[in-house]
Amino acid sequence: MSYTGVKHLTKADRLPRLFRYYSTKRSGKNVPPGGQYRSPWKIIKDEFTNLDGPLPTDLIPREVDALVIGGGLVGSSVAFWLKHLHPKAFSVALVERDLTYSRASSMLSAGGVRHQFSVPENVQLSLFATEFLRNIKQYLSVLDEEDPPDVKFNHHGYLFLAPQDKAEELVAHVKMQNELGARIKFLTKDKLAQQFPWLNLQDVEVGSYGLQGEGWFDPWLLIKSFFQKNISYGVSYIHGELDRFNFKSQAVSSGTGYIDKNYLDSAVINGEDGNEYGIKFSHVINCAGPWAGEVARKATIGTGNDVDLAFPLPVTPRKRFVYVVNCPNGPGLETPVLIDPAGVYFRREGLGGNYICGGTPSEDREPSTEDLSIDYSFFEEAVKPQLEYRIPTLKNLKLKSAWSCYHDYNEFDENLVIGRHPFHNNFLFANGLGGHAVQHSIGVGRAIAELIMAEDFKSIDLSKFGFDRFLRNDFINEEMIT
Repeated sequence: MSYTGVKHLTKADRLPRLFRYYSTKRSGKNVPPGGQYRSPWKIIKDEFTNLDGPLPTDLIPREVDALVIGGGLVGSSVAFWLKHLHPKAFSVALVERDLTYSRASSMLSAGGVRHQFSVPENVQLSLFATEFLRNIKQYLSVLDEEDPPDVKFNHHGYLFLAPQDKAEELVAHVKMQNELGARIKFLTKDKLAQQFPWLNLQDVEVGSYGLQGEGWFDPWLLIKSFFQKNISYGVSYIHGELDRFNFKSQAVSSGTGYIDKNYLDSAVINGEDGNEYGIKFSHVINCAGPWAGEVARKATIGTGNDVDLAFPLPVTPRKRFVYVVNCPNGPGLETPVLIDPAGVYFRREGLGGNYICGGTPSEDREPSTEDLSIDYSFFEEAVKPQLEYRIPTLKNLKLKSAWSCYHDYNEFDENLVIGRHPFHNNFLFANGLGGHAVQHSIGVGRAIAELIMAEDFKSIDLSKFGFDRFLRNDFINEEMIT
């Protein structure tokens, strides 16, 4: 099939340029972290690079309390909560290598929010996301009279379908979800046919449908709101990339005396100008999304000699495709976000008979992550046939456009990794959220801030998602991953 008429959407099509970023352009070749001597002359030379022009206003800090690696929704949320909970207690800097977000998974996602999960903590994270977005003015307004941008939340429930052998599990999941505060309706086959007559229910026995708080929104508008609020809080945004960590040797007691161990002390950032900038930190938070594994390796996680450093962070990038189709005879305005048992999803996009859809490929056809090229054969062979089977009125659908994005995929159990590393106690994870990063980023950011400030998870107990579960070989089974 020819795709000459299908538009391949790029980040330029999806993402308007909504805010300026802070550059690293300065005169120095190598700026050390805090705590290291710098001559007064060198300081003056760096700070006043051009006496004929404006003084630089975007100076990079040499020392911070918290250094966030990654400026997507997760990193932006972490920075926000650190400052929101205690505005004057912490200095925060955020490093992002691509402030156009050309490869940011959260910016190119479908922006879904759902309360239907099988693991209670995942339900709680999504419930908080809904509460946060409902009260976004309270959290993200910069001036009392100036609301943050409308994130365009579309309230439409998710509809999960299940065959007969999964019916009892779905009953239990719905019961748990409602006990936690969600509003999920369990539907028998007859009720499904009555409410959604356009569905083919031949192999479906039951379903669950979100009545409140589920839907989708524009992640780009949320990150813009975070950015504006974080700047007002004094967060330093740095346009650069982590090059390496510096370590500090410290003597610790052992059974035979004292031994020297290396601990994380500072980071070296490659600026957009090609210069290196050292930043000393008390805590560093890995929010690098699909590239979180690379950041962890630079901290010797998975490559170190200590037993606690032997296990790597099992987070890698996975590429996913989003297809836009048009069908005038589709289900229409009341279309839910449909999650098919075959792993395909489908929802309305706008008011012109357009829908977006996609699915999770099998392991044997996982696409290459070298670039964001689109596999149209996956649509033709896996997505389209299942949609036409489930919704017979879609037989005349036409593919209009498509884009792709990266997910931070946890190869161990496909669930969140959050908390401190057992060896590098000042290295924290906020990784492995996969396709749920958009909705869970808000709660994960709050959890990281609580862990740093109170040494514990206060609002939602996420301790089961810690890195040490890899060492124990303790899997978390989330049955409602899409």
